[in-house]
Amino acid sequence: MEDEQSATYTVDDALLSSGFGRFQILILSYAGIGLIAEAMEMMLLSFVGPSVQLEWKLTAHQESMITSVVFVGMLIGAYSWGVVSDNYGRRKGFFFTAIMTSGAGFLSSFAPNYLSLMALRFVVGVGLGGGPVLGSWFLEFVPAPTRGTWMVIFSAFWTVGTILEASLAWAVMPKFGWRLLLALSSAPSFLLLLFYAATPESPRFLCTKGRITEAVEVLEKMARLNNVQLPAGRLVSEKNIELDEVSESATLLTDDKEKDDIKDDEGSNFGGFKSVSKLLSPKLMRATLLLWMAFFGNAFSYYGIVLLTSELSNGNRICAKQEVESVHSNNSSLYKNVFISSFAEIPGSFLSAMVVDRFGRKLSMASMLFTSCVFLFPLIFSQTDILTRISLFGARLCISASFTIVYIYAPEQILKLKQNPVRGTC
Repeated sequence: MEDEQSATYTVDDALLSSGFGRFQILILSYAGIGLIAEAMEMMLLSFVGPSVQLEWKLTAHQESMITSVVFVGMLIGAYSWGVVSDNYGRRKGFFFTAIMTSGAGFLSSFAPNYLSLMALRFVVGVGLGGGPVLGSWFLEFVPAPTRGTWMVIFSAFWTVGTILEASLAWAVMPKFGWRLLLALSSAPSFLLLLFYAATPESPRFLCTKGRITEAVEVLEKMARLNNVQLPAGRLVSEKNIELDEVSESATLLTDDKEKDDIKDDEGSNFGGFKSVSKLLSPKLMRATLLLWMAFFGNAFSYYGIVLLTSELSNGNRICAKQEVESVHSNNSSLYKNVFISSFAEIPGSFLSAMVVDRFGRKLSMASMLFTSCVFLFPLIFSQTDILTRISLFGARLCISASFTIVYIYAPEQILKLKQNPVRGTC
């Protein structure tokens, strides 16, 4: 009895004993809806721009700004929502992102003019920047040994969203126009708000904030739904364990500078400035810049291919503005190309799973990026519709595989840096 009372367990121990059961499936479903919503809002950029340009007689520069403001908003949101979720909770983070995305997305369909549409799409972008909060929230309920596998499965919801948006655009745009497409594309974000009350807070976040009782309640609910028992003993915060280990190690250090470094790690991190400064410290700068470059290259290529699809979908590849506008409005080549290229992400996911362990993360990512460039090269010149579709399909397949690999590679490098921060290499 005394052993049970003195025994302790962490959130990871509880997740390991629980496994991946009914509770995690519900969490996956909710987070997956969020990823579908994000994918749909991003994919509609391929369809809305050309239609709005034709209806409002916009210049090419004005059309491109409709897309650009979304990414500017995402840049701001990606940093802001991470800070909010770290300080106030994952639930609050994705709650407010869902409000912004669904509200501004729906109101976009009623935009009376170009400036109001730009402003609303910017707000949508800020909301979309919080997408990773849902992914982090989901993974914090998944046992550590299987997080990599479930991350790949979770990313499949993005593919579902891209295919769903392409299908929706193909069905809606020719008859009803871009306004109805914007309204319908906001529906998944409204679903997040509808089921928000049933979502639990991350027990890992609750533990780091000292809210142990609330964390235990969440874990007990998880155990009941999965029909398992929690480990014996009391729940302890992993943060407290780490602090105890650091304090014990500090007494053994003889280098005053190392002691100062440990003290510097303590304290408030509100605003995330301390985390950013640590990433850009001399020890970690090289690894940080390399990871940033990898994400930049993958994101630039992926969204570039998605947006290029709308520009390359005119059957005769005529560059005169009047004829391009006519093609965009009168045929379904755009919808076919986006729909077909979206399906490329399905084999892309399987391809990444096949090569990532056999050839390693870096070689697999580099080879996928190079192959994507090979598929894109013929599109520099005028090509037939069938060759254009094949090239877009192949490029989308390879870049989606590379994007999946970088999401596996980055956390591993972060973990490696935590274990050996002195080297700071990738």
